[in-house]
Amino acid sequence: MAIEIYQGTLSEALKVLGSVPEFDPLLDSDYYEGKIKNKAHIVLLAKIDGTTVGCKVGYHKHKDGSFYSWLGGVLPEYRKLGVAKALANEMEGWALNKGYSKIRFKTLNRHKAMLIFAFKNGFDIFNVKPKDELENYRIELVKHLK
Repeated sequence: MAIEIYQGTLSEALKVLGSVPEFDPLLDSDYYEGKIKNKAHIVLLAKIDGTTVGCKVGYHKHKDGSFYSWLGGVLPEYRKLGVAKALANEMEGWALNKGYSKIRFKTLNRHKAMLIFAFKNGFDIFNVKPKDELENYRIELVKHLK
C-alpha cells in the first residue's frame, strides 16, 4: 500500500473533510477560500489505491517566520497507516523550502489523537486559550523546522 501525496485544490480538500467526522459540519466553501485568497498557501492530498483519503491545507498567516497548518484530516478507515505523517512531512518540506522556520497549528483539547500526533512529531504547546468547557480549550502548537 503506497501513499501518494500531491498538490490539489481547496475544493478537493473540502470534499475529503466532508467525510471526516471532526469537521462536521463544514462551513460554506467561500469561508475557506477567503482564508487563503491572496496568501501563500498549499493544498496537499493523499491517495491510496486511487482513493483520496486525506488532506492538509496551510497558509501564510503570521508574521513570525511560521507557516500555519490550518486544515487537515484523514478518513477514519485510513487512519493509523501513516497518511497524516506523510502529509505533514510534505508540508514541512515545502515550508522549509519556501523559507519558513516553523510550523504552527491549533486544535481543541477534545482532539486527543491530534495532540498525540503533534507530540510524537516534535510539536510543543506554546499557548492555551480557555473557552467555555475544558474540552473546547484551544491549544496552539509549534514545531521548529530544520
